[in-house]
Amino acid sequence: MLRIPFADVASTLSTILVGVGFDSSRAEPCARLFAETTRDGIYSHGIERFPRFLETIRNRTVDVHAAPRRIHELGAIERWDGRRGPGNLNAWSSMARAIELGRQHGIGCVALSNTNHWMRGGTYGWQAADAGFIGVCWTNTLANLPPWGASAPALGNNPLIIAVPRPAGHVILDMAMSQFSYGALEAFRRKGQLLPVDGGFDSAGNLTRDPATIEGSQRPLPIGYWKGSGLAMMLDMVAALLSGGLATHQIPLEPAKESGLSQVFLTFDLSRMQPSEESAHAADAIVDSVLAGNPGAVRYPGQQVLKTRAENLALGLPVREELWNELRRV
Repeated sequence: MLRIPFADVASTLSTILVGVGFDSSRAEPCARLFAETTRDGIYSHGIERFPRFLETIRNRTVDVHAAPRRIHELGAIERWDGRRGPGNLNAWSSMARAIELGRQHGIGCVALSNTNHWMRGGTYGWQAADAGFIGVCWTNTLANLPPWGASAPALGNNPLIIAVPRPAGHVILDMAMSQFSYGALEAFRRKGQLLPVDGGFDSAGNLTRDPATIEGSQRPLPIGYWKGSGLAMMLDMVAALLSGGLATHQIPLEPAKESGLSQVFLTFDLSRMQPSEESAHAADAIVDSVLAGNPGAVRYPGQQVLKTRAENLALGLPVREELWNELRRV
């Protein structure tokens, strides 16, 4: 594993994006979002995901020139059309707009249709929290999760992000609807490791910790069993209805052509209701109560990201040598 300085990774990715048609003003933030994902330790959706992103550009699933367009507004709620543009840029723009609406109304909601894979969903939770807002966002996906009691995928893995700002360290929940996302399964398989707990079923319907077996059966385990299955369905339904976009059953099944996703971005401005110091004190008290009596054994959501971020900025981003050589050739 190589260690490459953050700036070098971001610059290399940006140069590649310009080479495949991006304007330089859009290549830089798109590349930065990929690099930041690896910086924060979400390796399956950072640089490792970049070659697949290039494939979606080449097969014209992603239009590198397209930017979101507002199609309806109703006070604090707006609908936008992503126009099949780069998913991470569309999502960043949508959360930025939700933050603007939150500043105006105390609450902001952007429902985005016709977009592409947003890569790491937690990015937009951090974006909201860094701006001082509670943020909630989610996306639907292609059908890659069987409903509880079934063996064939009919639900999306529909990541859900909830973010709470806190000066001592934002609390950011970033979770898929399966016990392990497909990206996490791939990461464990690459390392030759079993999952720490059961993560899905084999082709015979037996629970297993073998990531390759779960990838092969396409039967990841929903979080909370039937509860996660129900939540996945509701997130898909609300995103499609609010955005006027596609639901999971309408999204192409081939991963390299997954497009037309529906997403929702919500923000809440607590400062409109109480001083920020009061909000910070309340958030700190909740975190302290969870960690109390379990030093080192319990973490709040997002805590490990801050530690990993500092380590990777100091040592350089960890990149597989084979992947880095491939990107350098591109």
